[in-house]
Amino acid sequence: MKPVVIIQFSPTEGPGHFAEYLTAQGIAWRLVRIDHGDALPNDTTEFSGMVMMGGPMSVNDALPWIPKLKSLIRESVEKNVPLLGHCLGGQFIASALGGQVTNNHCKEMGWQTVEIEGGDAARPWFGDLTGFTTFQWHYQTFSIPPGATRVLGNRWCANQAFVLGPHIALQSHIETTGAMVRAWLDADAAEVEAAASADSVQSPEEMLQGLEANVAALSRVAEGVYGHWIKGLKM
Repeated sequence: MKPVVIIQFSPTEGPGHFAEYLTAQGIAWRLVRIDHGDALPNDTTEFSGMVMMGGPMSVNDALPWIPKLKSLIRESVEKNVPLLGHCLGGQFIASALGGQVTNNHCKEMGWQTVEIEGGDAARPWFGDLTGFTTFQWHYQTFSIPPGATRVLGNRWCANQAFVLGPHIALQSHIETTGAMVRAWLDADAAEVEAAASADSVQSPEEMLQGLEANVAALSRVAEGVYGHWIKGLKM
């Protein structure tokens, strides 16, 4: 099988538990670091699935690599090559497929609950769960592109995830590890403290309380999502 390609946009937003999961399953993966100037794949023949991580930029920015990434996303959908997007990555999938990415009405940062929607469309990804707690760190949100089904939402951000065939786009960071949370707080603690008066933003202390237990519970949910996603990988 060709490797899964993972697109990383920021030094602190690597593949996290997703890479750990692929390795445990014996699935080869290749990291493309946009933040290091790596070139994107030329076309979908180079990978069995494409995954995009989070990052501080916007899909609406005038960055030279964005048109090619969106073209790869559309080609992947046309050829049924599975896509998986975390946070910014989910926004890229939405934008490439005709959705809009705009500022959310609030910042959402920390451990927040999401509810599962979408009926039969959600079940292969989330089983019998009705909701779960996930890690959030975003300011923007996506609309649901044509033909896709919303499968997650909450009061802070209505569109938390959508699915389209073998593809899934998430607004949250289900790939989170404890090390990632600590790194984000080290880099942006002052910003979090300044926004923590909002109910949608936790303080650094709240984010770190019970961190390992929260990460472990989220990883179990993530493995259900990833387990369904790898079923569509191309040989």
